[in-house]
Amino acid sequence: MSETLRDLVEEELSQPVNPRVTAMAEVIAAKHGEASRAVLFYGSCLRQKQLDGLMLDFYLIVSSYDEAYDKRWLAKANALIPPNVFPFQHDGLAAKYAVLSEADFHRLNGQETRNVSVWARFAQPSRLVWAADSDARTRSISAVSRAAPTLLAAAGRKEGEEPLEWWRRAFSLTYSAELRAERVGRSTSVVDADLDRYRRFSDAAIAAIPANARGGQWHLRRIEGKLLSVLRLAKASATYAGGAEYIAWKINRHAGTSIELNPWQKRHPLLAAISLLPRLLKSGAIR
Repeated sequence: MSETLRDLVEEELSQPVNPRVTAMAEVIAAKHGEASRAVLFYGSCLRQKQLDGLMLDFYLIVSSYDEAYDKRWLAKANALIPPNVFPFQHDGLAAKYAVLSEADFHRLNGQETRNVSVWARFAQPSRLVWAADSDARTRSISAVSRAAPTLLAAAGRKEGEEPLEWWRRAFSLTYSAELRAERVGRSTSVVDADLDRYRRFSDAAIAAIPANARGGQWHLRRIEGKLLSVLRLAKASATYAGGAEYIAWKINRHAGTSIELNPWQKRHPLLAAISLLPRLLKSGAIR
């Protein structure tokens, strides 16, 4: 009997991670109390054995934004332009985590949204490193299982195209629909770094594409995606502690510069973010 996509996703999400990652996820969940439902670990650090000096990536899934925050404006910001992103440190490791409600996580992994931000990430490998209970685990698996069919359907299959090429082209399209801080060719290396995984997922992901799936719309996806990326960047200057410093770090990392913020920029992070955006674009730190 062939494996269903949900079976494959559940198996992948359940794979063990470095105990320090699990410990960090538990502390992130505790920070938001009873609102916390699940924590997922994703990104390039999944393949790294040495985590020190890297920036780990997590998604925190919550029951609702109002329950997740003490400050009402943070809940409103998360609902208006999801997700909110926060820096975090624990046990010598640095991370950032994004916050989504269970409802938004389900929606943003599916074809209901043109925006690629969530389903493009969760069509890639991830780990469910903490869950509040079995229901939270089940909901997370179901949401992540929507991502790969959404990705492939959005790209549409070209006649005679092999599955691995379909994956590569689909990721390339998503990278063009966001302001991304990734090197050229990253969309191809995502697949090539784990060929067996994408071969194994192909049949099940293709079979799970809904009959009414909508492809195309990439002109609209690019406009909407890049606009949302700018809005999130501006929002992060307020919600992300040290947001202006983070933007400066991205420029320095990708352009080889040594930008240092002046006291005025540190006191006014939103204005600093706006003033740094042209340099961010010029440096190639985002595209």
